[in-house]
Amino acid sequence: MKKFLATLLLLGATTYGWAQQTTETTVAKGEGEKSEKTIKFDRGMNNNIFVFKGESMAGLTISYGTLESDNSNLWLVLDQLNLRGQIFSIEPHYGFFYRDNNAVGVRIGYSYTNGALDNAALNLGDAADINLSIGNIGYTNRGFSAAIYHRSYMSIDRKGRFGLFGEWELAGKIARSKTGATTEGSSYSSIADNYRLSLTFAPGLAVYIFPNVCASVSFGLGGLQYNHIRQMDGDMNFVGKRDFSKLNFGLNLAEINIGVNVHLWSKKSDK
Repeated sequence: MKKFLATLLLLGATTYGWAQQTTETTVAKGEGEKSEKTIKFDRGMNNNIFVFKGESMAGLTISYGTLESDNSNLWLVLDQLNLRGQIFSIEPHYGFFYRDNNAVGVRIGYSYTNGALDNAALNLGDAADINLSIGNIGYTNRGFSAAIYHRSYMSIDRKGRFGLFGEWELAGKIARSKTGATTEGSSYSSIADNYRLSLTFAPGLAVYIFPNVCASVSFGLGGLQYNHIRQMDGDMNFVGKRDFSKLNFGLNLAEINIGVNVHLWSKKSDK
């Protein structure tokens, strides 16, 4: 697996393959005849071009998931667990190929997460003599993001149908989360604003399923991230703040994305 990811990292970040232009000159000899010059353009399909200069692409990624304690065998030490949650995100993006196999683009996103823990009891047995019961806890998070990215493709077949790519993304995100709990008739809540700036790298695989429709799967390998968090109570009174950054490279199973890109003008469809 590590060798496979290393290959993706190396090949996805490498771009090559250029369209060729050749010139053929024919001279017709004879009195009163002029020389004729013919220019022939090679579309470069045999030179490993995956996407041509001048094309543009648009894509949309939508994800939705649910979590329920009845569908999970995790947290086996918890009794009477009643947990549920939902995760939703949407990310449209647009990119322009300023050079063969190389594109720059923008991406915006919205995410929403909510969860509730109605009841949970921790019982480690009589020997440990630890028993704990919690419940009536709710959590919501809404976030907006904007990013610019650069993506480089490399075709792995002569006709440019299958390819690898590497993508660098510089993104900013603003999110607000709220946590609330009810205990013995009293309610408590806290609010946190998270401002995040990140630079990440993701290699991936791509294939044309139609002449102007390309499906892709990418693997997040981490990067550099900076966070600023402001903590407030339920009445929006400032409580404290925290700043932290981290640099981490490695496969993140939560950042495996499957998407479809539509090429608004595909030169491959003219082939």
